[in-house]
Amino acid sequence: MKNIYKILIAFIGVLAVSCNADAVDDRPIVSAVSVPEITAPATGAQFVLDADKPSEVATKFTWSPAEYSADVVVKYTLLIDKKGGDFKSAKTLATTSGVTEASILAKDLNQAAIDLGAATDVVSQFDVKITSSVAGAIPQEGKTLITISVTPYTGRVDYNFTEWYLVGDATVSGWDNNKGNQILFRNPKNSNEYKFTGFFKKGYFKTISNLGSWAPMYGGSGGTLVYRGTESDPDPASIEITADGYYTFVMDVEKLTYKLTPYDASGATLYATVGIIGDSTPGGWDSSTPMIKSTFNGHIWSLGVTALKDGGLKFRANDSWDVSWGGNTAFSGGGTGDNIPVAKSKYLIYFNDLDGSYLMIPNQE
Repeated sequence: MKNIYKILIAFIGVLAVSCNADAVDDRPIVSAVSVPEITAPATGAQFVLDADKPSEVATKFTWSPAEYSADVVVKYTLLIDKKGGDFKSAKTLATTSGVTEASILAKDLNQAAIDLGAATDVVSQFDVKITSSVAGAIPQEGKTLITISVTPYTGRVDYNFTEWYLVGDATVSGWDNNKGNQILFRNPKNSNEYKFTGFFKKGYFKTISNLGSWAPMYGGSGGTLVYRGTESDPDPASIEITADGYYTFVMDVEKLTYKLTPYDASGATLYATVGIIGDSTPGGWDSSTPMIKSTFNGHIWSLGVTALKDGGLKFRANDSWDVSWGGNTAFSGGGTGDNIPVAKSKYLIYFNDLDGSYLMIPNQE
């Protein structure tokens, strides 16, 4: 009887494998039928991009649909390369799923042109083509390139840094992860170290990198940082502020350490105004461009997206030279009387008058 059961089980196993093999054999084979081709804009189109209108549509690309031997969802990729390029280093302008058009914003076309080596304020030519695929396979490429001319403006300068923000009931934003969260100031000599000196309420806080998301995140206790890479990872402990007051918080994301120490702000001046001034700023060296004071931290200042020129700038209080701050490093720094070096771009700017820390983030919006 046991042998009969063994034979029966073996027979069922063979039958299952045979059925699975038949199911695989019965699957339809998808093959390419016809390639997609760009239908607009026409080759020879010219685009002079406007730095004051980065979020406007520069152009809309359309193309004919790719055809396959079965009814499948087709992914399209719109690629751009310098004229005569082999598209091995091409930039992606857009990807769509089943849609045969894509509107390209000025800032995205601008950045692609710059990334491909184009000089700003000078016309350069580029080739554009469309490709298609199904589930990452069966690729097809348009046979006809179109060539366009683009005059890019000075866009986002090279900036390969990560920002970190405070979140928690001890901070200005409370536990809202996208409500004017206080940014941390980066050490210009160690991009893994971040610092903030300012007012905290009694309570708790953590740090987040992407506003609106709860990961990546750092929490911790006892001077040790705990990293949360994704929102499915365990939630780290919150860092405690035991009493209202001013503190200096420093974290090192490489060493996974932090320090939280009381800061004596009793003799610190509360300035009526702080602004930027210099040959890179809208007012040159003649007048300050005013910043906005935080209502939560009276020593923290910010300035929305502002166009700056090549040159330098300083921060100064009360529209006079009695009190001013500078630095000698781009993007972040502080603590010296030098003119801060600036490369032409648009920036978000943050400043702390307690220790002279500044942070300037390139931004095309």
